[in-house]
Amino acid sequence: MNDEEKLEQARERVIEAISQNMNLYGVTESIGRLYGALYFQEGPLTLDEMKDELGMSKTSMSTSVRSLLELKMVGKVWKKGVRKDLYQAEPDWYQTFIDFFSIKWRTGISINVSAMEKSLSEFQSLLDDENVDTKIKAEAKMDIEKLTDALEYYDWLNRLVDSFESKEIFQYIPKKKS
Repeated sequence: MNDEEKLEQARERVIEAISQNMNLYGVTESIGRLYGALYFQEGPLTLDEMKDELGMSKTSMSTSVRSLLELKMVGKVWKKGVRKDLYQAEPDWYQTFIDFFSIKWRTGISINVSAMEKSLSEFQSLLDDENVDTKIKAEAKMDIEKLTDALEYYDWLNRLVDSFESKEIFQYIPKKKS
């Protein structure tokens, strides 16, 4: 195996690990592979260059890039004389983590809190209704207690996400200085 093949093999191992890791969090492996491939590039690439690099269709590549843009894992860059859009991986892994998880966590928090608040209102209306059976009222009261505890958790999770976005988290868990 020559040196270039060793370099590519070492890069491919990392790209594969990134794609598998992102798959654990609901991002397709092909999107993970694209991010990994962009991470090792020396400069930004066009969609056509990415398509050639990864052997994906231009449509699939465009969809994948759009997903990475939404996750803030890649950015559009400008280069004098180049008319096509250029994309580059976000090189700061701390910021990538913060953006990725903040987006995912905020979405999950919003979905769950909305459902819980609606259910709390319905449980409360059961408690307020004189015609509801006492057994149903007792169950509704227990459910209200459970959801109240869950909402406290989501408040904590929101504050945790806030600490990531404000970078306050680094006061408690500092980045290692290299």
